[in-house]
Amino acid sequence: MTVLPARRTPITLTTEDGLRLIGELALPADRDPAATLVCLHPLPTHGGMMDSHVYRKAANRLPALADVAVLRFNTRGTVSEQGKSEGEFGAGETERYDVAAAVEYAVAAGLPDIWLLGWSFGTELALRWGLLPGVQGGILLSPPLRRAADTDLDAWAAAGRPLTVLVPEFDDYLRPDEARSRFARVPKADVIGVPGAKHLWVGENYVRTVLNEIVRTVNPTALTDGALPTSWDE
Repeated sequence: MTVLPARRTPITLTTEDGLRLIGELALPADRDPAATLVCLHPLPTHGGMMDSHVYRKAANRLPALADVAVLRFNTRGTVSEQGKSEGEFGAGETERYDVAAAVEYAVAAGLPDIWLLGWSFGTELALRWGLLPGVQGGILLSPPLRRAADTDLDAWAAAGRPLTVLVPEFDDYLRPDEARSRFARVPKADVIGVPGAKHLWVGENYVRTVLNEIVRTVNPTALTDGALPTSWDE
């Protein structure tokens, strides 16, 4: 639960349909970021939010350890310790405006190398609505591939933008072998099965695996011997 140094600022995103979404931008404390994550959280009707544990730990650690900016926000109608965003849950449809608002904010702020980081429901938002100007690619954690269809994967293939796909061995919805088959239609999709992991990535070892693979995708020079540091000197 260590919170490493960063410049953390509450932000408000305004959607095309007029809603105000609450969020936070975490930047390296004393330098410009090398890359940017726009985090799309798990299903809010099942407890997903900007403060879901992997995203909270990404914001706590990656600005300091990897020079990565982390933009988190609550999609419409979602509540967390940070507050509640306006609107109501849109079942993945009206959330298209939320994704666009977050990416547009990052672009307008001049943040570099913007990657969408989706987890569960957030992967569906990334695949369906994430092919926006300024987005370099996507990182998907535990993709169910329920709302997102093969047509969405084909759109990513046609766009030529890369996907890093982390799939738990014991996922509730989509496991590594099936994921490799489904994502085979995207030439730039790298599907990584994670032994022992489950859908929610509970446990520090699995969180570290996720954060290492995120950084390997967006700023690999920050890794030492293939991994992030596990200690911090003040």
